[in-house]
Amino acid sequence: MAEHDSDREDREPDEKGVPFDEAAAWAAIVAGYGDEPPDPPGAKPYKPVEDLALPPAEEDAEEPGAAEEQRPAQPLGSSVSFAPGVGPRDYRAPESSEDDFDEDDEGHFVPPEPPPLPAADTTARFAWLGVVGGPVLLLLAVLLGWDMTWWLATLGIGGFLGGFATLVTRMKTDEDEHDDPGRGAVV
Repeated sequence: MAEHDSDREDREPDEKGVPFDEAAAWAAIVAGYGDEPPDPPGAKPYKPVEDLALPPAEEDAEEPGAAEEQRPAQPLGSSVSFAPGVGPRDYRAPESSEDDFDEDDEGHFVPPEPPPLPAADTTARFAWLGVVGGPVLLLLAVLLGWDMTWWLATLGIGGFLGGFATLVTRMKTDEDEHDDPGRGAVV
């Protein structure tokens, strides 16, 4: 703010001794609200949207209404328009039937039903309980303001680490799966 004020000090006021009437300035702003300011001298006004495709009007027309009389009824170079409901986005592909395929076509691909999830054994259940339950127990202790005793910290942190280590060591590797045909698509 100091730089802004120091910038004003070395300038001379326009009229000395005349106070600035802030209320009159605000009244002028409010009175002119919504009015469009006049165009600067020599500026050409914008064309209306309907006349953008028309050729430029001649500027040496003597009468202002003469250019309006020369306009064609429709703009030149209009774009393609569609009736409602018949545009390119309203196109629907015909339903296919079994008659559409010949001997070479294999038909529609229907993926096989995925295998059911394997039943979790007791060790995996306790491992997941430790991975999820350990941080939840510590979070509850902090939110409820419990004293962080040694057994609470050991149960939370130890449960998480023990469950995580159990899950990682029990993961299947590629060597365990002998019936896997490979990593690519089978043709």
